[in-house]
Amino acid sequence: MKGMNTTFRRTLLGITVAISLYTGFWAAFLPEAFYRSFPGFGLHWIDVDGPYNEHLLRDVGGLYLALGAVSLAAIFCRSATPGRIAGLAWAVFGVLHLGYHVQHLHGSVVDIAGNIVTLGLSAALGVALLLPARAKAETEEAAR
Repeated sequence: MKGMNTTFRRTLLGITVAISLYTGFWAAFLPEAFYRSFPGFGLHWIDVDGPYNEHLLRDVGGLYLALGAVSLAAIFCRSATPGRIAGLAWAVFGVLHLGYHVQHLHGSVVDIAGNIVTLGLSAALGVALLLPARAKAETEEAAR
């Protein structure tokens, strides 16, 4: 079955859904708390980068939830195409988001490293989802 949705791709999509739910719900529905304490764990990645803007934070939350909705829908498709399209969206957003933060490093060394690592991984997930499945992986999936 050429172009089928593999377990590996579904797993990557699941990770993007988890990222979108964690970030999206927090930013969309609790924007002040998100501003003050994202990503949690005593770290501060948002409040060090400018004044509070409820509209912007709720929009960011909506963006993450929309990306997550696309990823979730792609998990249930037999074809790899929806997952690759979700990957394109995650990659474009992720690379641009990472690019901004690389140019605007704020906070402690832990904050900076955490920001770069997590945003880099998020962008890498998008790029990985763009890639076609290997023929061997598709053959193994078809045999199941």
